[in-house]
Amino acid sequence: MIALSTLVAFVPAALALNITPGADMMFCLGQGLKSGPRPAVAASLGVAAGGMVHVALAGLGVAAVVATQPGLFDIIRWVGVAYLLYLAWGAIMHPGGPEAPGQAVPARRAFRAGLMVSLTNPKVILFVLAFVPQFIHPEAGSVLGQFLIFGAIIGLGGVLINGGVGVFAGRARSLFAGGGAAARWMSRITGGIFAGLALRLAFLERA
Repeated sequence: MIALSTLVAFVPAALALNITPGADMMFCLGQGLKSGPRPAVAASLGVAAGGMVHVALAGLGVAAVVATQPGLFDIIRWVGVAYLLYLAWGAIMHPGGPEAPGQAVPARRAFRAGLMVSLTNPKVILFVLAFVPQFIHPEAGSVLGQFLIFGAIIGLGGVLINGGVGVFAGRARSLFAGGGAAARWMSRITGGIFAGLALRLAFLERA
């Protein structure tokens, strides 16, 4: 369906974008610091799943409508801001999470958080509309199918990069295990990351 030459051009560009530090990477970093390696990987999978939803909507033409409707765009954005602030508050008020010491944080919770953060970030909509269509060739077959293939490539790269960052943060977290002042500071750092992402999203420009 997709020419090899197109893939050769797309894959390095997608990896370069994945490696560039952004909101997704910082979110997975925060999850790793807060909950450990496994939830961080789950969060990266949630982010990738949300990205695939955006890609599918772009392929169907829905994302173009959202991007041209300021009211709907802002509703999505402010839901994302509120959710990130909620995560920030929880990280600060519950150092190490609400689970008992030694009990693993459910990965499904981290996955849902990553999915929610991705779905409520309208910048992803704009990114998909600006980047992916450059590699779409209608004569090659289904446009939606091409969008999904390119989205899967971006998502896989994101899981590898963002998940790796989250795992590294989760390993570093073990150095602060045991509660006390170190755990409280770790939670404050995590809460600060989430709050910073909320502010970034709040002042996101629709340029």
